[in-house]
Amino acid sequence: MSDTPVFIPLLLGTNRKDRETERAAKWVFAKMEERGDIEPKFFDVRDFDLPTGDYGQALKGDFPEWRDAIVRADGLVVVTPEYNHGYPGALKSVMDLLLKEYIHKAVAIAGVSSGPWGGTRVIESMVPMVRELGLAVTFTDLNFPKIHTLFDENGNLLDPRFEKRVQGFLDELVWMSRALKWGRENLPSKHHE
Repeated sequence: MSDTPVFIPLLLGTNRKDRETERAAKWVFAKMEERGDIEPKFFDVRDFDLPTGDYGQALKGDFPEWRDAIVRADGLVVVTPEYNHGYPGALKSVMDLLLKEYIHKAVAIAGVSSGPWGGTRVIESMVPMVRELGLAVTFTDLNFPKIHTLFDENGNLLDPRFEKRVQGFLDELVWMSRALKWGRENLPSKHHE
């Protein structure tokens, strides 16, 4: 099993105009693509045409590419900015499209902020939400503080220290994704019937 790449979608969690978070998400995704142990797929909340009225699990059939990716997924990466100590509403709306499809799968969260904390508070606020969805959160967060200083105009990362950080972030996610995949496949659970 350890030779087979794990399938891990990445979700860019903001639909704001001129979003700096996109640079971080694309960089993390490129690092995922470089690895032989991950098969990644990129999703962007901007691409979800969510209704303005009701939304939630009843709409999962309206987003088959997302649903099918999460059903197949071994783990998930969420890259999100911190807006007023919380996560964007568009991210929550997309996450709420599914429920049982997330159960017993790993999630790693990358936080982005314009300030010095790198999205620490958005990660903390996301943990109870993703836990309620049945996801298992890694302990190796990835923080992008002062995002406007980290990338050049072409999206190239300017701080080489992130190379080691992203490696640890993804190593832990791959390990947890494999362990939970084994569990889903080998240990009886009422959630996997």
